Amino acid sequence: MDAIGRFAFRVLGPRVRKNEEKYHALEKNLRQARIATPYDMYVARAMLYSLITGLVGALVGLAIFFAFMYTIGVPKGIFKFTVPPYLWWTLDYRETIFAIFLVASLAILFGFISYLIMLAIPGFKAGERKTKIDIRLPHAATFMYALSKGGLNIIDIFRSLSESSAYGEVAKEAGMIIRNMDYFGQDLRTAIQNVSETSPSENFQDLVDNLLSVIDSGGSITTYLSDKSEQYLERAVRSQRGFLEALGLIAESYVTAFVAGPLFIMVMYTVMATMSPGPMTILYIIIYAVIPIGSAMFIVLISMMSPEIEKGVTLFEIKEMEEYRAQSTEEPREEEERLFKRLEKGRKTIEFKKFLENPLRSLYEKPLRALYISVPVGIVFFIIELFLHMGQMRDISTAISVIDDYIVFTLLIVLLPLAVFFELSARREKKIADEMPDFLKKLASANESGLTLTQSIELIAKSSLGALGTEIRKMWRDVQWGMEIEKAFKRFGNRIKTSSVSRIVTLITKANRASGETKDVLAVGARDAASHQVLKEERFGQMIIYVVIVYMAFFVFLFIIATMTRTFLPVMAGAERTGVSGAEFMRAFDIALFNRIFFHACVIQGFCSGLIAGQMGEGNVLSGLKHSIIMVSLAYLVFTLFI
Repeated sequence: MDAIGRFAFRVLGPRVRKNEEKYHALEKNLRQARIATPYDMYVARAMLYSLITGLVGALVGLAIFFAFMYTIGVPKGIFKFTVPPYLWWTLDYRETIFAIFLVASLAILFGFISYLIMLAIPGFKAGERKTKIDIRLPHAATFMYALSKGGLNIIDIFRSLSESSAYGEVAKEAGMIIRNMDYFGQDLRTAIQNVSETSPSENFQDLVDNLLSVIDSGGSITTYLSDKSEQYLERAVRSQRGFLEALGLIAESYVTAFVAGPLFIMVMYTVMATMSPGPMTILYIIIYAVIPIGSAMFIVLISMMSPEIEKGVTLFEIKEMEEYRAQSTEEPREEEERLFKRLEKGRKTIEFKKFLENPLRSLYEKPLRALYISVPVGIVFFIIELFLHMGQMRDISTAISVIDDYIVFTLLIVLLPLAVFFELSARREKKIADEMPDFLKKLASANESGLTLTQSIELIAKSSLGALGTEIRKMWRDVQWGMEIEKAFKRFGNRIKTSSVSRIVTLITKANRASGETKDVLAVGARDAASHQVLKEERFGQMIIYVVIVYMAFFVFLFIIATMTRTFLPVMAGAERTGVSGAEFMRAFDIALFNRIFFHACVIQGFCSGLIAGQMGEGNVLSGLKHSIIMVSLAYLVFTLFI
């Protein structure tokens, strides 16, 4: 506990304990969030932090008061109509009263909000853990079923699950069960019950509580886990169907609110402006604020609703790490910190050397690294073009017109490499995920015929499996050079780093270490991988419809804006110049200004719509970069060639 925590607990802890009944919910959330802090200590710290932020709020209020005084001052009539006449004498002290009010209000506001946020954090973390547990639980149930089918007892299954980082928060819950047994001397029943009571996931509670019933009744654990695995798969199918239905409603709402809505307002405002010019504030707000901010809100909403995109994990050798720490004569925490610093430094050095040896491969593996190159190149390009055309920028309007093109080019320079490498990486991952079930089936078939796991890998390495075949051949070379099969599998998983591969590698290595009987385990793993892949393909097949909807909405938006810019505005401007019938209702308006902001509207709409399409179609906003590039380029070409 830090010094601030000790001070807060010593001063405010007794007061918190007097109101213990008020904090039962907080105590439960702390346990579910696995925050190792007693409720009284946590509340005391929250109170102290709220006092500190209250003082910060008071200082902010004081700064605002002085800034107010040195700019416009406090109007004399500020209190005149808000207090009774007999208190009008307060006008002589209006500065002091205003300062006290501002300081006190911000101090209370800052402190109160800080206190509420501190008390809400455990609940948010518990809810986040619940979501992560529910997402990984179907795969964890399959993992437990496979190990049970391979001959492991339930305690060893929980122990293996706790050591498998590929299962995230579910592994942590299993680790709590093992910890209760190993360090607190609890029996299996008590350990499971204690973890079940503090788990934020009702699904996990149901899994382990019913497991206890099966153990007590002498039933088959393997059959129970098999049934649970099927049940979770069916639940995932229902959940996905509900998500797709909700996604259809979101797509329609987005098209209505942020494509058709802004388009209608822009058309209406343009017609009104040709007759009675006025401030264009509404148009600016719609184009430069409503469309991008609204699109960002929809992206966040879809991301929150979408099933979590799981990332693969690096498969560390936990046992070797523990043995290393046990041999150390220094404090474990210091040795662990020193070890991880060395590992991190070595990893960065190796990655940098690999990048120098093969930059394209490095970008292929981690596409976001492309920004390290494309952003500086884009900035240099923009500065050079700005310098070369500086003489053409006589005023702000002309300057904006000149640099519009270069802003678009800079945007494309920055985003195109990232989009290309991301798509290449995503396609590789998709190919590997598609081929994984076949690989596992072949592995199970070879193992069933009497071959060992090593011999099975040798046999499959000679066959063609596309993108996955390359990695399998690398794994076989590792084995040929004397590496153990488990470590070869882990290196295989570390190279690919997808969620499905991480789970499969963990499953195979655990089963092979436990009994060496991997036939049934491989069959279960193949079924799990195939089921997961079917769900992904079904989701992609239905979500592609919404990508088409977004494209059609953008095409309509671009067509109407381009038609107005090319035909309607020139006709209105010509009518004003020639004085034909109806021109007396016209007022002078800047047609170049309308052309420019309509161009901006199409570019912004194209960029935002592309990101929305990627989030809807593939569940990743980076997948929308290719759509954004296509739409922005199309908008630029239409305005450049035809307008």
